Amino acid sequence: MQIAIVLGLLAFAIVLFAIEKLSVDLITLILLMALVLTRILTPAEAFAGFSQDIIIILASIFIISGALQKSGLMDALGMWLYKFAGGSDNRLLLTIMAVVAAVSAFMNNTTVTAIFVPPVLGVARQSKISASKLLMPVAFASILGGTCTLIGTSTNVAVSGYIAKVGMQPLTMFEVTPIGLIVTAVGIAYMMLLGKRMLPDHQDASLTEGYAMREYLSEIIVMADSNLVGQRIFESDLSKKEFRILEVIRGAKKSLPTPRTVIEANDVLLIEGKVEELIKVKETAGIEIRAEMKLGDLDLQSDDIKIAEVLVTSKSDLIGRTVKDANFRSRYGLSALAIYRHGQSLREKLGRIRLRLGDLLLVQGTSDKLEDLRRTGDLWVLEEFQPRPYAKQKGLYTLAFFAVAVLAGSLGLVPLSIAFLGAAVLAALFRCLTIEEAYASIDWRLLILIGGMTAFGTAMDKTGAAEFLAAKIVNTLNPMVANMPEPWGVTVILGAFFVLTVMLTQPMSNAAAALVVLPVALETAQKLGVNQRTFAIAIMVAASVSFVTPFEPSCILVYGPGKYRFLDFVKTGTILTIILILITLLAVPMIWPLHPMPGHSVP
Repeated sequence: MQIAIVLGLLAFAIVLFAIEKLSVDLITLILLMALVLTRILTPAEAFAGFSQDIIIILASIFIISGALQKSGLMDALGMWLYKFAGGSDNRLLLTIMAVVAAVSAFMNNTTVTAIFVPPVLGVARQSKISASKLLMPVAFASILGGTCTLIGTSTNVAVSGYIAKVGMQPLTMFEVTPIGLIVTAVGIAYMMLLGKRMLPDHQDASLTEGYAMREYLSEIIVMADSNLVGQRIFESDLSKKEFRILEVIRGAKKSLPTPRTVIEANDVLLIEGKVEELIKVKETAGIEIRAEMKLGDLDLQSDDIKIAEVLVTSKSDLIGRTVKDANFRSRYGLSALAIYRHGQSLREKLGRIRLRLGDLLLVQGTSDKLEDLRRTGDLWVLEEFQPRPYAKQKGLYTLAFFAVAVLAGSLGLVPLSIAFLGAAVLAALFRCLTIEEAYASIDWRLLILIGGMTAFGTAMDKTGAAEFLAAKIVNTLNPMVANMPEPWGVTVILGAFFVLTVMLTQPMSNAAAALVVLPVALETAQKLGVNQRTFAIAIMVAASVSFVTPFEPSCILVYGPGKYRFLDFVKTGTILTIILILITLLAVPMIWPLHPMPGHSVP
């Protein structure tokens, strides 16, 4: 019964992860409560995952990344990219992928992608290259680079924490570097030789064209006898009918509406809404619609009023909330005009659309408000790239603290958790970032996911669900591999787990998929009498080499800015995924041999 409950909860979790109605951290907490209420785990066992040092390591790395970002060091790196490689398309692509992969080896790959999107967009514009030719390689490079060290991705840290929890030696800082360098080199070579030819070439269009807004923009003149005269903008009859008033032109002056703005006779209003609906209310509202007006970017802008695209990143608290719920206008002083998501522009009833990671918002506001938004870091402003002021001293301090932590942790002078926590504390003490900024830079959702899914692995072990599934897999595959020469039979079974992990990363996060498969894989290795570490490393790499769909957070972040379609990722990523699966299945057993355990023979 307990095995059935655990496997039922697993299926339930996969469905919830896939439909994305609830956030990953909330799903994880629901699973934990279910495991405790069904008496499968005690409260201490359920929350033991949050007391692991991997949580401290990840939180510290997020803080160090935030300090590096605030210092302007990463922006300076973006400008260097253009100066170094701006003259050649091939050199630019190679340099960007190599630099992103190198940085991602020591920082969370989603954070690295978010940091590099604005400067790469700027480099693309200056080099007159389509952004779609560069952004997908950025995402791929950040994912591949994360496989090169223990701290390169949360998946690596989570796997290391789990194998330590079950009595194996945790991974050292650079133990996975050989296989990481192999998959990264193969990935970059693929993009340079074949992948770049499959990338779409989406030429820049005006923002109003890109969001297909022209058909939704109209200018109206308020007649002297109109019942709109004297009404407040946001309480007017037009607003009640879900027309959005974006701009007020009074004489020669353009201004943005505020809650106090009162409509006057002869005002010219820039309206967002369907023209056919506007025609229906024309007579009753006392307005004239300016005919033959081809409205575009310039009509939404003036010397002080600007429009821009902003990217919803993983750190934004807007995820899961609507523009209305978040009080977007009052909070940022900006109007959200449209949302671009997965190749579609969403313009109608924006107040009811819940924002997701990677959404692009078309916003309008004053230059000052856009500058304020750029400083907050909640959203990335994707206009002409402007590097933030470079605080060289603080950037070098943070870099030095980080380098010392990596060195001290790698040499075993201090535990990794203490090394990175020390670097994070020093960054705060030297005012490289404030305490508030330090806490804001941590991806709490990810920490809850890893802590909770580690407990789920405990439940699979404790109830025998892992052993049950391992026996089923071995019994099913044994007839197929019985006559294969040693050790190809085990490699086939390892390959089955590899492909299963790749498939599970589609509905689930990479770390969650690895932690679900890992208990079963380790139990299978034990039954076969082979090196469990080989299976653990393979599962860890498998969770990071799936590029078939854009569901990986790094890919989601470039989806909108690159104006990609779903099939762009399928076309470019499928071949790369197949190549990396084959390369990894050959390389991992060579680096971590599948030698038999005493008393066993490899089938």
